[in-house]
Amino acid sequence: MTKQLGLDLPSRAALEREAFFAAPCNHVALAMIDRWPDWAGGKLVLSGPTGSGKTHLTHVWAAASGATILQATALTETEVPTLAQGHVAVEDVPRIAGNAAAETALFHLHNLVLANGRNLLLTGTGPVAAWGLRLPDLVSRLEGTTAITIEEPDDVLLTVLLAKLLDDRQLRTSANLIPYLLRRMDRSYAAAIALTQALDAASLAGKRPVTRALAADVFDALDNTPPAGDN
Repeated sequence: MTKQLGLDLPSRAALEREAFFAAPCNHVALAMIDRWPDWAGGKLVLSGPTGSGKTHLTHVWAAASGATILQATALTETEVPTLAQGHVAVEDVPRIAGNAAAETALFHLHNLVLANGRNLLLTGTGPVAAWGLRLPDLVSRLEGTTAITIEEPDDVLLTVLLAKLLDDRQLRTSANLIPYLLRRMDRSYAAAIALTQALDAASLAGKRPVTRALAADVFDALDNTPPAGDN
């Protein structure tokens, strides 16, 4: 019988190369990360839905290249010369859209990293043209960068993703749980993440094991949640 402790255990994402599951929706992105010394112009844009593995692949690349990883929102002009001494990965670039200082810092980082013969990886959701960046010189450089998009997952990848997300949260599950989840959930990375979070919260609150019965209660609760903005 599966037992689940009612403890709020920390979630630890496995970000090693061997923990990344290659599938048709992401094999081109993975191949590009593995071939990073051959990136055209020394740079790559990696795009995909939330939860699609962009951060995982960024860490795989950093482990292979020794790159520094930072959030676009954390970049400042004063850090650019030091960062540009090595390879750099800048995550979630669309979050600085409209921030003139941050966009200017990224523009200078882009130029100096490449001038120093280093490599630059940038991540975001959707095509660069939809990122909302306003600095024309930055936009032109990013739109001229090779871009790889991770697509939404198929059932095989969703099965692996759910197992990984549950394991990251140190949740033990019943054997029939994941097939049941697949039959009822939306087919997206975001849905898998939200569902795993809901299962974790329900298990903790009720001190119950993560079983099909618990999942049924979670789905019922989600189905009865009013849309945002409803009273």
